[in-house]
Amino acid sequence: MIREKSFYREFFVLMMALVLEQIVVLSVNLADNVMIGSYSETALSGVAAVNQIQFVLQQIAYGISGGLVMLASQYWGQNRPEPIRRLTAISLLYALALGAAFFAAVTFAPSGCVRLFVDDPDVITEGARYLSVVRFSYLPFVLTVALLGAMRSVGTVRLAVVSSLVGLVVNCVVNYVLIFGRFGSPELGVVGAAVGTLVARILEFLIVVGYVLLRDRKLCLRSRDLVRIDRQLLADYSRVTPVIMATSAMWGLNNALQTAILGHLNTQSMTAYSITTTVYLLLKVGSVGAANAASILIGRKIGAEEDLRPAVRTMQVLFLAIGAVAGALLFAVRVPILSLYAVSPETYRLANTFFLIEVVTMLGMSYQMPVNTGIIRGGGDTRWVFWQDVISIWMIVLPLSYLAAFRWNLSPVIVVILLNSDQVFKCVPASLRVNSYRWVKKLTRAEEKQESDV
Repeated sequence: MIREKSFYREFFVLMMALVLEQIVVLSVNLADNVMIGSYSETALSGVAAVNQIQFVLQQIAYGISGGLVMLASQYWGQNRPEPIRRLTAISLLYALALGAAFFAAVTFAPSGCVRLFVDDPDVITEGARYLSVVRFSYLPFVLTVALLGAMRSVGTVRLAVVSSLVGLVVNCVVNYVLIFGRFGSPELGVVGAAVGTLVARILEFLIVVGYVLLRDRKLCLRSRDLVRIDRQLLADYSRVTPVIMATSAMWGLNNALQTAILGHLNTQSMTAYSITTTVYLLLKVGSVGAANAASILIGRKIGAEEDLRPAVRTMQVLFLAIGAVAGALLFAVRVPILSLYAVSPETYRLANTFFLIEVVTMLGMSYQMPVNTGIIRGGGDTRWVFWQDVISIWMIVLPLSYLAAFRWNLSPVIVVILLNSDQVFKCVPASLRVNSYRWVKKLTRAEEKQESDV
């Protein structure tokens, strides 16, 4: 264990800023769920279905940002901001393509996209109405995530908290006014919730762009930097980032398929799972923040050629402690959270049971996820996490869950246990891999080997 207070101070400052950012971002979805849940259970199920599409988009966007952070952190450890500026431009191109692709897909077949997750015609109708507006938030969201990745790699983490907090407040106000028709406004239901999310995402984007171009003094990005592409850095970024994007997309798709499996069982299971998942993700932010902080610190240490072993051992202990705290909180808040929803007794019972399952899930996830995506992937090994997820999700979890739901006709409770089982059993390979140190890879280029712009 490291004894220097400076390490813990840096780790927890990074972690807490990232935790606050994630809490605020997820609170936007929670606000939609709570307000829509008090408006209509059918509308809530429709929004929950669309949120699965958005979750896949978010995961891929975070993959794009993760590739940037991985490379940029090593350059920042060498005190070289110029390659980071070039990498930021490349990351924005990836984000632009991603946002455009998702917008086109949901525009072409909105009802078909919702139908992937639910069968109820009324739920599909509500989901399609929500999607018709919220799709316009995709592009500003992914560009914001890419720019925040650049800021995060150089230690500027407060920007994300401020922009997300402003977005949350605006989203809640617009939701309240337009969902329920307050202050003489029309009662728009799910469309009002979508407008709230759209306005929040646009405002977040404007705040981040304004700071990056006008206030930042670390990277000193200018608009001309965002159209300058370096061939060799493009090759480096394109070598590591698609694997991270694929892993993130696979994880997002896994969560979407989990919801689809439960949604095709009955509406009560779908609604209960959407309630518990939102709260679970909100408390998961401690581990997400720890993973991101670990990725940044490990990247810097590799770039600066420092000894990794003391930091790796210390971080593993911290991950376990974070998981224990998050699990206890999830157990404590489940009843107060459920009291906020106007749902049927059966939905309430299922949601309470799902919460208890996720308490155990939280303990395993809080170790394996930051070890895999924080330390191992942050150290340059992108393929380990990818192949581990391919095996655990696509060869074990989803096949067993599908059989349990549609062939063996087991209860939704058993299905949820199977769907979350990988968060526990992946702890063993994660521990073996991280303590082998075979994941350490230096990704930076020497300055004299970089080619000119194109």
